[in-house]
Amino acid sequence: MEAFLLSTGIVALAEMGDKTQLLSLVLAARFRKPWPIALGILVATLANHALAGALGSWVTTVLGPEVLRWALGLSFLAMAVWMLIPDKLDEDEQPDSTSHLGVFGATLVAFFLAEMGDKTQIATVALAAQYQQWAAVVAGTTLGMMLANVPVVWFGDKLVKRVPIRTVHVISALIFLALGLAALFGWG
Repeated sequence: MEAFLLSTGIVALAEMGDKTQLLSLVLAARFRKPWPIALGILVATLANHALAGALGSWVTTVLGPEVLRWALGLSFLAMAVWMLIPDKLDEDEQPDSTSHLGVFGATLVAFFLAEMGDKTQIATVALAAQYQQWAAVVAGTTLGMMLANVPVVWFGDKLVKRVPIRTVHVISALIFLALGLAALFGWG
């Protein structure tokens, strides 16, 4: 349960102000069809995070415990720093409104690609390696993505403007810092 809850919380916080949250806002404004957008976000996140979680689980079979401890500790510290860097949506990541895939397909493809190499994908790899509970981590990171992104689809600008993004990023960075130090020093 710890892996699930921590994964949910970390990803929900990490997503605040992230490019995928901005993508959710763009999709909602462009298509104005929240259900297929939310379903596209769910399927894309499940696919992306399942692959990331599998990679994290596989890494634990390849690396020895000491190397894994250092790799996890340093990756969590890197995530702490990365959380403090503001994210933006690149022009080439915006969905094409004339897509033949429909709203669901456009959301699925745009979200899956936007998550490649993103903070939350890397966090999923690290969390799966840390906890060695692939299903709990993937379920938690997916729920965290849904908690952060789906309300934006329905409430959009109003919600984003009320959340102090900088504070959320600092809190996320502190959590990753604590996880990194715990991994490096063998706490917990």
